Amino acid sequence: MTRYAPSHTAFQYMGRIDFGNPDAPILYWAGSMIHFAVTGTKLTVFLENHRCYNGMQFGCWIDGKEHVIALTEESGTQGYVLPLDGDDEHMVTLYKRQDNPHYITFHGIETNGELTALPPLPARRMECFGDSVSAGSVVEAVDHVGQLDPEVYTSEYDNAWHSYAMQTARLLGAQMHLTAQGGIALLDHTGYFDNGKYGMVSVYDKLCYLSYAPEMTPWDFSRYTPHVVLFAIGQNDQRIGDEDNCIHTPEQRAHWLERYCALIGDLMERYPKATFVLLLTVLMHGEYWEELLDAACARLGSPRVVRFRFRRSGKATPGHPRIPEQCEMACELTEFLQSYGDLIWAD
Repeated sequence: MTRYAPSHTAFQYMGRIDFGNPDAPILYWAGSMIHFAVTGTKLTVFLENHRCYNGMQFGCWIDGKEHVIALTEESGTQGYVLPLDGDDEHMVTLYKRQDNPHYITFHGIETNGELTALPPLPARRMECFGDSVSAGSVVEAVDHVGQLDPEVYTSEYDNAWHSYAMQTARLLGAQMHLTAQGGIALLDHTGYFDNGKYGMVSVYDKLCYLSYAPEMTPWDFSRYTPHVVLFAIGQNDQRIGDEDNCIHTPEQRAHWLERYCALIGDLMERYPKATFVLLLTVLMHGEYWEELLDAACARLGSPRVVRFRFRRSGKATPGHPRIPEQCEMACELTEFLQSYGDLIWAD
């Protein structure tokens, strides 16, 4: 058996991943991925789970088949044996299914085969700033399509792989950085993330964005420059402090709009050629928020900033979109982005 450290050049990574220790990279954001190809019949993956709450699972695809790695609650590094069928080359993707309930340190693999080289990651690059829908929360509760979420669940239904953002990237042959977190709103002290403490304005530029981790750390934007940015924020912004379904005063509306446009403006400077798509999802919400995004797009007044509405935006379901509804969104969004042709992907 041969042990391969995470710094081995045959591993490919995608997402905002902490390489402060190259042999112990840390995955914070949902959808963060590790790709590799390996021969042999035996494979063990070594993971250290830093759990905050809920039962934990880690995602895995092997040779086109989806698997779930049930993480133990034991502390420290644990080895997880994965199924390999035959001793030919196997294509493996490990990924973080969930958002903030935990984060993961990857400590490499062990195999009776060897790592082999992969083709390079796609040249097309995308990023999605969003909330629970973008992060794939509750997508696997497929017996609740068009319905409220199950009354009782932990995180077992969460799966970032099946979010519309990740599906769209795969349909377009693009990388995806999923900078999405359930419950998050634009502004601090609104929304539901971390009891409303932090909004997207405080985490969009973070690598580690979790307050229960040792420290919140900045993201180095030079590490990844997307061609297309999806900005799907506004679903949770009707919660202000401890109050739900708040109707914004004119002053609150003006402040929200100013901060929204300022955040997009900052990202436009960091990504000087990217196209920005302002959108919300099919999870039910009021027309007020759609109109507010219309106003933001008009105020920004740039050909690089476009507005997109799903056919059933804000109308499809009172609960989180399940896999079929996420597929619906991915197909519509893919068609929209394809209408711009190849120039949208130019460096």
